Amino acid sequence: MNAPINGIDVEAFQQFSDTVEKNPDNVGAKFSVRTEWKGQTRTVATIKSYELLGETHERNFTIEADEPHELLGKNTAPNPQELLMAALNACLSVGYAAVAAKMGVTVRSLEIETTGELDLRGFLGLDENVNPGYDEVHYKVSIDADGTDEQIEEIHQTVMGISPNYANFAKPIRMVPNMVIVR
Repeated sequence: MNAPINGIDVEAFQQFSDTVEKNPDNVGAKFSVRTEWKGQTRTVATIKSYELLGETHERNFTIEADEPHELLGKNTAPNPQELLMAALNACLSVGYAAVAAKMGVTVRSLEIETTGELDLRGFLGLDENVNPGYDEVHYKVSIDADGTDEQIEEIHQTVMGISPNYANFAKPIRMVPNMVIVR
């Protein structure tokens, strides 16, 4: 058995990849989050389970969100934009660690810094021609790894091609809303 690289069991990763490749009718990973408003600008999201390759796996996590005082919150937790960027960075980090491991490259350190600027006129409904979301997001990856510059560039390009959250940021997602009025 080979030692993990970057904390990734490369053999298990390859076995998982082979399982997905051999079962094209059952390749889904379905995630679900339930969020409850707790007053003012505070919410608590709960994660109870996820589905992977047709099996449900139990989980028990909560994620709090709030706005800073300047945005009418109590500043008790990161705001939704910070959580969004944290989710992107976390997904990219997994990608860098896993792709590097698969290539036999050891990552000594990895840091991703992401920034984006919103035009508050869109968010506040002051100008319908202004996007309430990001027009662009910048991120910087700082990596120290034992690979060659060419290998690290290949890892970078691969991650941008396979990261779910990179794809979520980089192209539109079809949103399917459903409103339920409870009285």
